[in-house]
Amino acid sequence: MTASKPRGSVPGLTIRNLRIEDAEVISSAFYELGWDKPVTQYEKYFRRQESGDIVVFVAEVDSAFTGYVTVVWHSGYSSFAEKGIPEISDLNVLSAFRRRGIASALMDSAEAKIAERGSVAGIGVGMTPDYGAAQKMYVLRGYVPDGRGLTQNFDPVRYKQPIVVDGSTVLWFTKDLKRA
Repeated sequence: MTASKPRGSVPGLTIRNLRIEDAEVISSAFYELGWDKPVTQYEKYFRRQESGDIVVFVAEVDSAFTGYVTVVWHSGYSSFAEKGIPEISDLNVLSAFRRRGIASALMDSAEAKIAERGSVAGIGVGMTPDYGAAQKMYVLRGYVPDGRGLTQNFDPVRYKQPIVVDGSTVLWFTKDLKRA
């Protein structure tokens, strides 16, 4: 995919596919925020993208990195895998660029790519307050819970099962792209 200007009104915003040279830039940007996102993660993403396993969209404003999102064609979540539902994963926008429509533009790109192959998109969201903005955004975009309940490390959480809520504690959603 070549760089494109997404719909909306984010001046200077372009969305394009991940390039190998982005690995250091992205890792450094998140390191400055105190997040552990090593260069090797993005090098792996690039290799997986080259093999067709995933697609990574990178957002830039005036050529400066602002965020990214990943489309995983074969989800690790069994319900999506069984139904062939691609998963939108790892949506991240740098703090300084939030609330400007960049996450929405990245989601638009991911959903458009999925719509080229199918009619349903899936997404998982964490259950801590850190994910509150994402939880709201997904619902407002038309995502609904898949009805299978909360998971921990992709496994269903059972009634009265004690769990530690962390980044692996996820509620899964789907969206019918044809109705959107």
